[in-house]
Amino acid sequence: MLKAVIFDMDGVLVDSEPLHARAHVLSLRELGIDIPLEYCYQFIGSTTIHMLNTMIKDFNLVYSANELLDFYNETKKKLIAKEGYEAVPFTKELIIDLYRKGIKLAIASSSTMEEISNVVTALGISQYFTKLISGTTVPNPKPAPDVFLKAVYELDVKPDECIIIEDSYNGVCAANSANIPVIGYINEHSGQQDLTKANFLIEGFEEVNYIFINNVYQRFFNLPITVTTTTHFVIRELTTKDIPDLYRIYQNPNVKKYVEELGVNLEDSIEKHKAYIEKVYHFYGYGLWGVFIKDSNELVGHCGIQNRLINNSNEIEIGYLFDERIWGRGYAYECCKAILDYAFKELEIKQIIAVIDPQNERSIHLAERLSMKKVEEFTSSDHSFFLYKITNNL
Repeated sequence: MLKAVIFDMDGVLVDSEPLHARAHVLSLRELGIDIPLEYCYQFIGSTTIHMLNTMIKDFNLVYSANELLDFYNETKKKLIAKEGYEAVPFTKELIIDLYRKGIKLAIASSSTMEEISNVVTALGISQYFTKLISGTTVPNPKPAPDVFLKAVYELDVKPDECIIIEDSYNGVCAANSANIPVIGYINEHSGQQDLTKANFLIEGFEEVNYIFINNVYQRFFNLPITVTTTTHFVIRELTTKDIPDLYRIYQNPNVKKYVEELGVNLEDSIEKHKAYIEKVYHFYGYGLWGVFIKDSNELVGHCGIQNRLINNSNEIEIGYLFDERIWGRGYAYECCKAILDYAFKELEIKQIIAVIDPQNERSIHLAERLSMKKVEEFTSSDHSFFLYKITNNL
């Protein structure tokens, strides 16, 4: 279960990497030393002292790391006084959403504690964080996992109860070494960072919220994602452990009259679903999901959307199947309406179809209740079908 989110600071919460790089270049220039700006970007995610010690070796500098640090801090202080801190858009909204969901929050940054405190105060987010951890307080900087492991300890959680958000190669490597899932933020101002080892990549935070982050976490640990809830049901991804119950529902001739077989037998159905999890749920982010009664967690069917080729056109089709015991109570409408809302609002799908046997009066009535319109009748495998459509007008 996700209990904590650990943020890097520079390049994730505040767009400070260009300012830090310029501070290094300008401070050394005052000492008569010219270094390229691009040189500084290789140290993103690591501590300033580590960077300065490396610079001394690379450029045969006569200054100590502490002397260079004083020059750097003075130059950076002037730049911040002139330009201020630039927050990464929509990160504060994400922080507040996570906080309200009861998620513990920490910053694990290579910056000093003074710098971290200054940033969270300037951005007005200090009250949301349980812990602020500086990489200067641990033995080894990123890409070593020390700062993240200290954050985990300070938050009183386990590594498998956390997720990290990073923008640097060093930070992603540190997260990998700590065995904690990591979301890589592609910040164009952080240089050409290799984030390929992140578990998920984002280009901004506008659509990132608790649900998004929890889904990434669930994916990492191969846990089923809850798609939505209704008055009576929880709709979530099916696991292989759910297939025996679904297979039982399929054995009713009335239930499977208008749908394809789940599998040749139970074992075949389970094997097919293993592939379905990887090739459909994980790849497309949607599929046919399980419908579970809220109070008892009993599986009573499935409902969702999946790809289908119709008249040489790639379409997204809504489908459902329910245990006969709950027919006639309006539950199919309740679930399908929730699925359409999710597909249109969250997935931003433009159009959804339904393919219905002309003799399936229940499904025809349901499609019309859902405001779907019959657009044509077509033939497939020598059998006639009605094609219904609904367009996203949001």
